[in-house]
This record gives sequence, C-alpha cells and structure tokens, in this order.
Amino acid sequence: MRQLPILSLLLFAFSLYAQKETLAADVNYFTGNVMAHSPDLHHFLAGHPEGVMVSVVKQTYGREAWERIYNYPDYGVYVLYQDFKNPILGYNLAIGMQYNFYFWKRRLQFKVAQGIGMNSNPHDNETNYRNSAFSTRFMENTNFALNFRQSIGSHFAVQAGFMFTHFSNGRIKSPNSGVNTYNVNVGVNYNFEPARAYVRDSVPPQKVTEPVKVNLVLRSGVNESLIANSGQFVFYHPAIFADKRISRKFSLQAGAEIFFSNYQKGYIRYKSAAYPELNISPDTDWKRAGVFIGAELFINRLSFEAQVGHYVYRPLKTDQRFYDRIGAKYYLTNKIFTGVSVKTHGFLAEAMEFNLGVRL
Repeated sequence: MRQLPILSLLLFAFSLYAQKETLAADVNYFTGNVMAHSPDLHHFLAGHPEGVMVSVVKQTYGREAWERIYNYPDYGVYVLYQDFKNPILGYNLAIGMQYNFYFWKRRLQFKVAQGIGMNSNPHDNETNYRNSAFSTRFMENTNFALNFRQSIGSHFAVQAGFMFTHFSNGRIKSPNSGVNTYNVNVGVNYNFEPARAYVRDSVPPQKVTEPVKVNLVLRSGVNESLIANSGQFVFYHPAIFADKRISRKFSLQAGAEIFFSNYQKGYIRYKSAAYPELNISPDTDWKRAGVFIGAELFINRLSFEAQVGHYVYRPLKTDQRFYDRIGAKYYLTNKIFTGVSVKTHGFLAEAMEFNLGVRL
C-alpha cells in the first residue's frame, strides 16, 4: 500500500499534461528464476523470485511525427516490487520511466523500463557478507517485457508474456555481481477513458542526407575494483567517434576511447602481490585504450545506444579482451547531449558512466 500515494501524485501530474492523449494503468504479476551469470550466484537459486509492476502511461495519438513513426507508443512511469525469496538478497523496490511499443495490430507489446532501485538487505561484512550481488542500497534497474494483449471492451485489456529484470549498481562499490531474473507475467490494463481509434496518418519516409558527424564525449563516475572495500576512485573515459544516420530511427557508430580507471592502480599492486605465479609487475601501466562499433536508436530527444569494443592497449593481460556498453542519451540541443551508460564485460558491470558530449 505504500505505493498508492506515489501513484496518486504521478496520476495527477499526468492528468494536467495529458491533453490530446489518454491515460492508462496496468498491473502485472511476475515470477521466475535468477540467472546464474556468475559462479558466486548459485546460492541465490533456492527460491523463485516474484513481484508486481504497476505502471501509469500516456497513450499517444500522433500529435508529433515520432509518435506516428513508432506506431503510437505509450510512455510513463512505473513502480516495481520484487521479492527474491532469499533472505540473503531480500527484496527490491524500483521507480522509473517506461515506453510501450506495439506490433501486430497492437496485440503485441514490448515494454522498456529503466529507473532507480533500492535493496532491503545490501552486503555487510558482518551481518550479510554472503550478498555479493548488491553492495549498495540504491542501484540501477532495467526491465524488458514482451506481452500478448487482448482488449475486453473499451476500458480493459488483459496481457501475458515474458519479463526480464536487472538490478546492479554498475560496480560503484564492490561486490556487485548484480541480479538478472527471467520471468513469466500476467496482468490487466485499464483505460481511464474509452480507447480511441488510431488514425493511420501516412508518414512519408524521411530521406536522411546528413553527413558523417564527429562526436566528443567524456564519461565519468566512481567505481571500485573486484576486491571489496579496496576503495572507490574517480574514472575518466574520454572518447571520440563518428556516427552516420542511416534512417530517421538509426545511426551507426565507430570510434576510440581511453580508460583512465584509477582503481586499476591498487588492483594491479594487489594482483602482483597476491598471485606471484601470474608474474605481474606492480609497475604495470594502469591505463587502457579501446576501439568500438555501435548503433543508436533515436526516439525523440531521447535515444538508446549499444556498443561493442576491443581493447587495443591492455597491459594487465588478465583483463578481458572485449567490453560492451548500453546506455540512454538525451539531446539538450541538436549538438549537446548527456546520458547514463553501463560499461560491462559480458554480464559483469565495471562502471556506471555519467556522460556529457557534443556532436559536431
């Protein structure tokens, strides 16, 4: 019941803004399993996590071109509760923003949601040392869901499908293996006004004639090595890359970047002393450099990007050769953007990056 005041305020705020759009709410129950993407997660697999996700969204009807291009999506806010059915992990609460995209005559819904989560029982050296998943109370939350929907009258719809949830602090502090769960979900949707018919205005394809653009971006934040309580350090990840718009929705990227990850200094000294058989010199250079390719999906001023990179300079040979990154960007102007991204090695996060860049 603690979510009701929050939902009431969100609903009131949306009602002030929703003029030509209508509001809808849905409640989804989900249950599933933890993905064992790391060996230290196996003791978390005793139970089957379950939870509830409540959303309030604005239904668009093509007032802006991007709404028609994306087949009239919904966008709004969500509150999520997930009980991991394990006393080590406890439960998580999350709140954030979401988009619903529709396919197959609006019978198939793809939900993308991202926000901030809070854990009830984070890692503690004395009272909860076995929780290697969450070392901080607050963290990032990402959710994906694919649902089949069936309308019942003009106000109600039911839905069922599959859902993926992710919680991680981006290794702001260690330990941080994070937790991913895959689930089945069922839910009900309620339209506060009778659902309108979607007018299929023709949107002429937009020919993209934009030249290749050069981007400069600085990514920064704090993180810690894999060794718990080794200390949090500021990092700087400057990058330069080129992008080419291939359509109204997509661009392709290619670039290079340098990683000034200060936590590496102490980590290298630790590895050289703790594992002499690896023959690691304590004077090994802590800096790294990489090249990457990527793609960016533009919605409105908001966009999502994904990149895959390879270290071309990696003095500490025990590091991974490849890395990847996913993130969200917001264009303050046509040239200046900001955003948040997570740099990972497979499923294991290394850094949560806060970004500021310019597209020349």
